[in-house]
Amino acid sequence: MEVSRKERSWVVDVENQLNEEGAADPAAEAAMWRKHSIYRVPAHIKHPSSSYGPQLVSLGPFHCDNPDLPPMDEHKQRALLHLLRRTGRPVRDLVAALEEVVEQLEDAYMDLDDGWLRDRDGFTRVMVIDGCFLLEVLSTAADGAPGDYAPNDPIFSRHGELYVLPYVRRDMLMIENQLPLLVLQRLVAAVHGPDAATDDAINNLVLRFVSLTPDPPEIRGGGLALHPIDVCHRSLLHGTPSQVCKGRRDEFVPSATELDQAGIQFARSATRSLHDIHFLRGVLYIPELAVDENTEHKLLSLMAFERLHADAGANEVTAYVFFMDNVIKSAADVTLLCARGVVCNGLGDDKAVAKMFNRLGNKAVVDKRSPLRAVHGEVNAYRATRWNEWRASLIQNHAGNPWAIISLAAAVFLLVLTVVQTVYTVLPYYDSQQPQTRWSGGLHDEL
Repeated sequence: MEVSRKERSWVVDVENQLNEEGAADPAAEAAMWRKHSIYRVPAHIKHPSSSYGPQLVSLGPFHCDNPDLPPMDEHKQRALLHLLRRTGRPVRDLVAALEEVVEQLEDAYMDLDDGWLRDRDGFTRVMVIDGCFLLEVLSTAADGAPGDYAPNDPIFSRHGELYVLPYVRRDMLMIENQLPLLVLQRLVAAVHGPDAATDDAINNLVLRFVSLTPDPPEIRGGGLALHPIDVCHRSLLHGTPSQVCKGRRDEFVPSATELDQAGIQFARSATRSLHDIHFLRGVLYIPELAVDENTEHKLLSLMAFERLHADAGANEVTAYVFFMDNVIKSAADVTLLCARGVVCNGLGDDKAVAKMFNRLGNKAVVDKRSPLRAVHGEVNAYRATRWNEWRASLIQNHAGNPWAIISLAAAVFLLVLTVVQTVYTVLPYYDSQQPQTRWSGGLHDEL
């Protein structure tokens, strides 16, 4: 069939692409997608009431020129100058260290504006200044502000630790506001030497600041993390899943109060890893989560990272949010989980925690192979046994009515009295028959 002239150009392009060497190489395609790790969140997955960008300080190019952010250039520049004076390193060394990997850093940002690609010097400047600012923030958070800052410095002081660094921490975990950890590694190596810039050292330097849990176990192995969100993601998923995904796999579980009525108990897991959710002999073990005003934003960014970055692995943070959305339907569920040590409510209002998880779980999609679906199956199988089903029905139908409880107690009491009366009626008759039976038996023997 003859191809029209209008169609020939794109047909030729397709045929040329088919003939290109390595065009169908899966490894080459995987390497291409692996370059990207920092994304703008597309509109179709954005949560309507939440932001994925910074509120105080921009990191990286995506929000560098955002006019809605407070002016931070002066503070960043001051951090750079203090770091250079304290270490005695020339700024040219820092620039040279990042220029060696500038293409790799540019590739980390998916859909980076062409303006940044044309202005490589400007891009490198952002990486150097933002990277040095973060290093000073991390140093202040870990050991207190370096002594070369003024005691009333608005950021690098005790005052800044209390009132500014918590907002910097929040912005470091916004998915559109990420700085590759390769930037920090190169800068630390240039300033302090390569021994101070190992993969584990950089990962744990960031982890101690951004972790969602207190005293997180150190990250060992696995290479340099992509950025602070990746560090946080790894810290939440240390260890291996305690539940093997086999047998019955259910999509949903009832709320905590319904499970409690069915005789299922809740307990805090031994670790804070989201892998440590399991069901054993009627007890559902869930890691403790401290909920504060920033928890929703952090979980949203982690969920977006899992959704946008194919190499993030299974969507285990998303699966956890989906699971908690099932378990928490009302303030009563939060109250129960708080009493069991599963939730630490820093918001004060149990209803607010319930609404948070309900919002987060609104668009959560769970991998059908997720180990949590096996936990769902075990919980539901235990709940469906005849005794537990009857117990749940009894509590559900009568526990809320005090008169029903009194009537049930009275009925049980009357039943016990009836049994006791019957026993006392039968025993005398039985005792009166014993001698006659023994005499009759002896006479029969003599005959």
